Amino acid sequence: MTVTAESLLALKIADVTQTYTEKEVILYALGIGLGQDPMDVSQLVYVYEKAGLKTLPTLPAVLAYTRISDMNLGLNYLKMVHGEQSVQIHKLPPVKGTVTARTRVEGVTDKGADKGAVVLITRELFDDTSGDHLATLAMTVFARGNGGIGSAGKAAPASHAIPEREPDAVITLKTLPQAALIYRLSGDINPLHADPAVAKAAGFPRPILHGLATYGVMGHAVMAGMCGYDSARIKSLAGRFSGPVYPGEEIAVSLWKDAEKISVRASVPARDAIVFTNGLAELTAA
Repeated sequence: MTVTAESLLALKIADVTQTYTEKEVILYALGIGLGQDPMDVSQLVYVYEKAGLKTLPTLPAVLAYTRISDMNLGLNYLKMVHGEQSVQIHKLPPVKGTVTARTRVEGVTDKGADKGAVVLITRELFDDTSGDHLATLAMTVFARGNGGIGSAGKAAPASHAIPEREPDAVITLKTLPQAALIYRLSGDINPLHADPAVAKAAGFPRPILHGLATYGVMGHAVMAGMCGYDSARIKSLAGRFSGPVYPGEEIAVSLWKDAEKISVRASVPARDAIVFTNGLAELTAA
């Protein structure tokens, strides 16, 4: 069957339900680097069940997770790139429970047969017990091998402009050498993040960190730099992946504060590489 923009919008993607416990909540936090300092009690509440365990605002990214390659989009997955990611928190997930994710393609923007197409995918997360709408997640993927399929539905959101002034804070966070091997246990078992041979075949010198793990690090940085580690203050976080992170690298996250809006850009100083940009977090009032 020929893939078109209209066929993608009409595609029925199966709902995913997951029952999770405190262990999954802690594993996710460890995977994005929290808990490296055993004496930091502000982080302990995200990695230790007896410290009044809390959930992170980026946790919905892995709950009831479906890999793009499992959505049966009919696109060339080998040429697809995760471009942007956002989460809007309606209510933080509980530390254990059962959730269901409902996923749909909301828009396709054709960039031309010789370039590709941008596909906008939205995922709504619900608590099965309470019925609460927990989060709305949106991602764009650039399908480099699927240009010429037409445009339909919503266009991808416009990118947020980073301020030209010096940042108000720079939070430096180190990723663990084994970060990708831990993070993959939260749902994304793509061998690109674990198998050196697969990584080299894809053009990388070694396995790279998951994009959504980098995204989680961005949420960590906003909490550390602007929220005093209060996860309940983050209402949303969006941004664009602009380069890979290798496990073990140090990420410098620059933050600009404009009232309750925080602009976010991150780099790996050792390689002078920008890895996340056009980021915007929205906070509740302190």
